[in-house]
Amino acid sequence: MTFIKACTISDIPDGGVVGVEVAGTPVALVRKDGEVFALHDVCSHAEVRLSEGDVYDDTLECWLHGSCFDVRSGKPTGPPAVRPVPVYRVKLEGDDVLVSLDGADHAENGES
Repeated sequence: MTFIKACTISDIPDGGVVGVEVAGTPVALVRKDGEVFALHDVCSHAEVRLSEGDVYDDTLECWLHGSCFDVRSGKPTGPPAVRPVPVYRVKLEGDDVLVSLDGADHAENGES
């Protein structure tokens, strides 16, 4: 499994989201309670960036139509989206946030 540096932990606001490109793939990184979660940064309902939305509890809300996605699984938790978005594995090394695009749809934080 290949991990690629996406950003540093300080680039992601605590309780917030930031959009990055990892090997040409748009990724939304959510930081919550010391953990970082990575989701595909395109809403499955409308082709817009999820990273422009807001984080509420354990969900990322799309700014356009209000679809909500679980940050751990990528599954929709609120309409109008019915399809999940891929999630990616995240590894923290010091201040660096590393993301693996291999095996999308599986997220594990703090993997060594």
